[in-house]
Amino acid sequence: MWCGFGKSSFTVAAACLISTSMVISNVTFAAQTYTPRQFRAVLRGLGYNVKVSDAPLTDADTKKAIQEFQKGYKLQPADGIAGPKTQDFAATTVKILQANLNLVAKPNPPLPRNQYYGPQTEAAVRQYQKKLGLQETGIADLALRQRLDQQAREILKQPTAAPATQPSPGATTSPAPTSTPRTTPTAKPTPTPTSTPRTTPTAKPTPTATPRTTPTPTSTPEALPTATPTPTTEASPTATPTITPDLSPTTTPTPTPRR
Repeated sequence: MWCGFGKSSFTVAAACLISTSMVISNVTFAAQTYTPRQFRAVLRGLGYNVKVSDAPLTDADTKKAIQEFQKGYKLQPADGIAGPKTQDFAATTVKILQANLNLVAKPNPPLPRNQYYGPQTEAAVRQYQKKLGLQETGIADLALRQRLDQQAREILKQPTAAPATQPSPGATTSPAPTSTPRTTPTAKPTPTPTSTPRTTPTAKPTPTATPRTTPTPTSTPEALPTATPTPTTEASPTATPTITPDLSPTTTPTPTPRR
């Protein structure tokens, strides 16, 4: 039997996966069945020495490969038998591999993110290997999955800086007002009433003529800031929150070294 996620539960599980180990005991799995051929294809696709056929998973080479997989993911018992827990972990590994390939290699059409290591997944792995200049085997062994995992993490970090380009309409004007209005409203609104005693002529056109008449009195430095608060874009900078990415983190589980 193998595990099947819904999209929401898969996002939670993927976020909790660590490079050396993973814990999925709190995830609900839908009981399904791998055929011997399907499970052999998964093991082979993940880099284990297994021949794809309809033969039972009981020959020496296949049992050895299953045992290596179990030890890598610290599954107990590591008995070389493809039980439900072993197949669940294999299915999870394939799903995360497919999600990371969609994110990094961007196959067209995207991979379906199921538990099968079929021709479409193998083709996406070949595409990724070609991009890296590697031999195009279609096999996602541990080293390749770790590299893919790292690139997926880097891509997921990018959206935190990307929102800086979104507030382009106010980005050019809002940063400048933010520095002055935040300092001037504290010190400058108080001088505004003093415009009448200091420059009585200028106090008459205070609404608009302050910038024109301020150069005449000697207190120009104090009157100049009265024009700076005029930009009503004080709220513009606050309207540029960083947008958290809605991408689901898809970190592939990497088994701990056997030795």
